[in-house]
Amino acid sequence: MDYDWEHHVNTTSGTVGWRDRLLGIFHSPYMPTDPAEFREMMAALSVDFSKFTFIDIGSGKGRTLLMASEYPFRRIVGVEILPEFDRAARENIRSYNSATQRCSKIESVRADGLDFALPHDPLVLYLFNPLPEAALREFVQGIERSLAQSPRPLWLIYHTPLLDSVVATSRSLKKEATTPQYSLYRSQTADEP
Repeated sequence: MDYDWEHHVNTTSGTVGWRDRLLGIFHSPYMPTDPAEFREMMAALSVDFSKFTFIDIGSGKGRTLLMASEYPFRRIVGVEILPEFDRAARENIRSYNSATQRCSKIESVRADGLDFALPHDPLVLYLFNPLPEAALREFVQGIERSLAQSPRPLWLIYHTPLLDSVVATSRSLKKEATTPQYSLYRSQTADEP
């Protein structure tokens, strides 16, 4: 609530309707990322943010997108399958105001994360348990195909890694760090730009 009040946005789970809560049972329940935890995860990255695109798969109402804009990413993209969350994210992006914002190229894309084509930029991917096990396995395979097609630096931040064992099976990603709150993976296909 403090984050929303400070930035004049609506990213809390308190305003999620019954239909979207029900859909969350089949995917994952909506829970926005805590700002302090997000800053900790960003501090674990040793990258030049200005050379990376930040992508949040299952971006919900867009809080993580807004927090990512406090870093100088090339651009920021949220991918959200639920129409109501995508609408809320777009409104939050429009109304967000922060003196410390360093990236204004933010967009929300209404799409299934499995169908979203990863850009061929250096990437920071953010996952907060948006997919059930079989879909996460398919998503990781998609990352591997994308890296094989276009080798590049890619970092994956997996917040609250309930299915970490699925990501850990990837031959293209190497675990760089793990805490109770997140796991951090890095592509093995290319050096940093």
